[in-house]
Amino acid sequence: MAAPRPPRTDTWWRDAVIYQVYPRSFADGDGDGTGDLAGVRARLPYLAELGVDALWFTPWYASPMVDGGYDVADYRAVDPVFGTLDEAEKLIAEAAALGIRVIVDIVPNHVSDRHPWFRAALAAGPGSPERERFHFRPGRGERGELPPNDWPSQFAGSTWTRVPDGEWYLHLFTPEQPDLNWEHPEVRREHEDVLRFWFERGVAGIRVDSAALLVKDPALADFREGVDPHPYIDQDGIHEVYRGWRAVADAYGGVFVGEVWLPDAERFARYLRPDELHTAFNFAFLACPWEADRLRRAVEDTLAELAPVGAPATWVLCNHDVTRTVTRYGRADTGFDFAAKEFGTPTDLALGTRRARAAALLTLALPGSVYVYQGEELGLPEAEVPLDRIQDPMHFRSGGTDPGRDGCRVPLPWQAAEPWCGFGAGAGPWLPQPEGWSSYAVDAQSTDPGSMLALYREALLVRRCEPGFGDGPMTWLPAAEGVLAFRRTHGVSCVVNLSDAAVALPAHSRVLLASGPTAADGTLPPDTAVWLQA
Repeated sequence: MAAPRPPRTDTWWRDAVIYQVYPRSFADGDGDGTGDLAGVRARLPYLAELGVDALWFTPWYASPMVDGGYDVADYRAVDPVFGTLDEAEKLIAEAAALGIRVIVDIVPNHVSDRHPWFRAALAAGPGSPERERFHFRPGRGERGELPPNDWPSQFAGSTWTRVPDGEWYLHLFTPEQPDLNWEHPEVRREHEDVLRFWFERGVAGIRVDSAALLVKDPALADFREGVDPHPYIDQDGIHEVYRGWRAVADAYGGVFVGEVWLPDAERFARYLRPDELHTAFNFAFLACPWEADRLRRAVEDTLAELAPVGAPATWVLCNHDVTRTVTRYGRADTGFDFAAKEFGTPTDLALGTRRARAAALLTLALPGSVYVYQGEELGLPEAEVPLDRIQDPMHFRSGGTDPGRDGCRVPLPWQAAEPWCGFGAGAGPWLPQPEGWSSYAVDAQSTDPGSMLALYREALLVRRCEPGFGDGPMTWLPAAEGVLAFRRTHGVSCVVNLSDAAVALPAHSRVLLASGPTAADGTLPPDTAVWLQA
């Protein structure tokens, strides 16, 4: 068992390294082929040795799993496939004993169609109080045969489904995920009670899914491209919701991180005012291509937009929805866009791995907090899931053109020589592991000083021990074209070479860490990053 680390301060979230756990694919403790809380509890020493400060869990609640758990049927129950509420409480306590906090996921925009509220709404019929918790409307057309409006779906296809009595209900995602009506006071009270439920069980924070989508235009007016305000994204009334949530969190010392996809920097920052969310994911940086000028602009814009509200930046390279970093950085187009995903995109994994190693040092050197998606520390590539094994609704609702998100959700490899790479004994994993997956196994990388896992362990250790990292100021340094160079405090600097030629390093007393070998003449090769001490 790894030794516990000293607790962080009340502002731990401003510079924490937070590890994202997708429970279905992390570790299988009961041998049924699906990852679970028992598997996570058994691997807590691994996470402590890795050196992370907190764990963010994607939903573990009772769910039909139409959308990987983001279709919640009961927020106060753990789905049996993952375990029990008692196990969740033990996991939270055991992680805390190792100095690791826990963040859980809340999905406030919608619930599952199996949720008791929605079942009651279907049974109650048109005009009932039960339907007022959702967005039920009569259809358009002579016989109500047309949807109430033309809003585009987040998952392709229609946003409306008709029920037998003729009314339609709104779902921005799948038909199995009906949207809640956030103008209804009972919806607001229920979610604040859910927040209290989990804070009282010891969680340190809440990640808010689709945080900008809750409040809709009351008129449900048709969508008009480029016309503000958007009818269901970033409506002004949403901030009242989060001010209420912040009061709940403050009573427990809890924190929020929002999933906020917005192109407008000023409106994005509104979510991070002192009486709303604490932090929000930085998707502009995540989607940015491996280009020095674009990355620098993303960093500068992020820090500038957050400065007026005093919120820290968050940096993330990958999560359970996007193409894995190693694969993306090995492609001709190194950016990320949901609309551009397609089957068979070629990638150079050796190149992508070099760039992913450099990107790890870049993100960990920037001011603020860092999110690491499970398997990134192993350098896992995006897997090509066989067509007959794909489960993601994004694939099916696109008519089969979108490969979906399953490729970044394939179960982790733990032991190279074990069946299913040690993910679990018994049944095969819920998504198949591709050929060669064992080469990325934790046990194989743990004895290799040049592995991605070794790099992450060392980087997190240096970041924790050196006072120049974490929250605080940064200053850009003069650098050649294609190179990012910046100084943090206490004489620490980071240089990342994204150009095609080796570059000279600035004066320094020692190298703290490098993502790859430096040249014999002391220059920094292409696609390599280094941390320096002045």
